[in-house]
Amino acid sequence: METALQLFNDNLWLILLTINYGLVIVLSFFILLKNKNPVKTLSFLFALAVLPFLGLIVYYLFGQDYRKSKIFEKKYFLDNKKIMEWRANFKLDCEEREDFEETYGEGIFKVYKLLKNNEKAVLTFDNTVEVLINGEEKFKRLFEDLRKAESHIHIEYFVLFSDELGNKIIDILIEKAKAGVKVRLVYDDVGSKIARSVKHKMTKSGIEHYAFMPVIFSNSTGKLNYRDHRKIVVIDGKVGYVGGINMAKRYDNSYDNPRYWRDTHLRLRGAAVGSLQSSFLLNWNFASHNEVEIEKSFFPKSKPEMNQPVAVQIAASGPDTDWANIMEAIFCAISSAKERIYITSPYFMPNDAILTALATAARSGIDVRVIVPYESDSWAAQYAGDSYIEYCLESGIKIYRYTKGFIHAKTMVIDDLFSTVGTANLDYRSFSINFEINAMLYNKEINLKLAATFLDDLKECEEVELERWQNRGLRRKLKESFSRLWAPLL
Repeated sequence: METALQLFNDNLWLILLTINYGLVIVLSFFILLKNKNPVKTLSFLFALAVLPFLGLIVYYLFGQDYRKSKIFEKKYFLDNKKIMEWRANFKLDCEEREDFEETYGEGIFKVYKLLKNNEKAVLTFDNTVEVLINGEEKFKRLFEDLRKAESHIHIEYFVLFSDELGNKIIDILIEKAKAGVKVRLVYDDVGSKIARSVKHKMTKSGIEHYAFMPVIFSNSTGKLNYRDHRKIVVIDGKVGYVGGINMAKRYDNSYDNPRYWRDTHLRLRGAAVGSLQSSFLLNWNFASHNEVEIEKSFFPKSKPEMNQPVAVQIAASGPDTDWANIMEAIFCAISSAKERIYITSPYFMPNDAILTALATAARSGIDVRVIVPYESDSWAAQYAGDSYIEYCLESGIKIYRYTKGFIHAKTMVIDDLFSTVGTANLDYRSFSINFEINAMLYNKEINLKLAATFLDDLKECEEVELERWQNRGLRRKLKESFSRLWAPLL
């Protein structure tokens, strides 16, 4: 017995390695049989092969395919009678808007058709859209709207901190809840940090609040990889907010933050708010484990007064959707471009489809420009993103690095009629892993506004020159190449 125990102790490391690689072989077969993107497949296989034990943990954290198995099912929700009535009221009516395809062209019309076929995404025409630059503009408008709420406030956010700014928002919510307004709040459990005492105050005031996919230890759960990255506010079913700006003081430059934060958000009024509402209610049902009763006040029929109505289509994507809706819409829009493509993204790690579409567009003579941060808030994302720059420059894509601070806006402008603002970055995580939501905007005035903002941001950028970029050090290139291996996981 002692000899066997001694033999076991002497060969413990070898035994553990044998068990590890036995599991690796089994998992490798399962990974290969999934027939996923080769780059992502190779990333997992690489991690399993070269990182004993750690590779298994990486796969456990990031390897689960929730799009295949579905975290939750949308059909029962979309079949709700009141939702169907709302959809019928605002569907694209070819008799009323038979000029839509003629006005926007076959290419952009395909974006609408794609989202309609993928996700039954409703295209609504009678909307007002206000482009909000940075947290200073967004929170001023948001505070005003929250204080005017009469029926309900619905909020779904990736980042909500109980810091100076977050507490201001929470205090307003508490005040409105005590006054009889129904307040529902969903916050991502990994992205948000809310003090226990603040949660207790919210509960006591009547606010219903739930963490999205709660975790015990954020670094030791497979759910870490599927986060609710959406940023939605719906007030009385009439006013909606969507975009890139989270709820914490670092997103508002009126505070004494160590870094200037450049971001873009939208304030919507009109039928498009109903699309934000339905998206929120679906995630609310999932997070709360309690199916909310659909009320008429959620989808009011009143139309806002407007001079220039904006056509808006809300695109949601995530592990709960059959297709990568936002990525496919972006691909379709890029492929339709005839003159210009302006993109701003804080994390630029495009998959092969988007990268090829951009490179092909640039080489065909289209003006393709991309703004990325000069310095990211993640060293891994920084180096992984930088690894794409040389290929982009060689293809004729112009790359600009924002130097004034950190640029977090997620926008795209195509020609002079189509644009999009939302939560999705141009990276693998936003396209395939996280829950995201974007507003697709079919309107010339909004397009010109976002294009002008893009050109204004260029004044704070350093254009990357190909020859100079190619001469960066070998050490940096190695860091980029190594980080790129993990791009599908970042």
